Amino acid sequence: VQLQASGGGLVQAGGSLRLSCIVSGTIFRFNALGWYRQAPGKQRELVATISESDSTNYADSAKGRFTISRNGKNTVFLQMNSLKPEDTAVYYCYATGLTYKEYGSIVASGEDYWGKGTLVTVSS
Repeated sequence: VQLQASGGGLVQAGGSLRLSCIVSGTIFRFNALGWYRQAPGKQRELVATISESDSTNYADSAKGRFTISRNGKNTVFLQMNSLKPEDTAVYYCYATGLTYKEYGSIVASGEDYWGKGTLVTVSS
């Protein structure tokens, strides 16, 4: 299983970006897909997650500005509006509790999977 995030870039404060993440492979079930971020000199922090039942969870800093959504079990998006300079970070795609097909077998994994990250820079 691999996660590939895209959509980062440079944007002015007040602007918008849409991040996308594709989870490779045949995914039958998942517990959560989501996004974390890590700003320079800071720890990685939750941004938003979405469950297979479409229950969502947001960091306080993201509420009202960011929207997480998904397309099936393989793609998750993060729509970011009203961006602020403090949103500048590397954004990491995340998946956990996957049940997937591998070499003809069904694998139920409790691992956390991470993408390589996409950089979002918000200028003031």
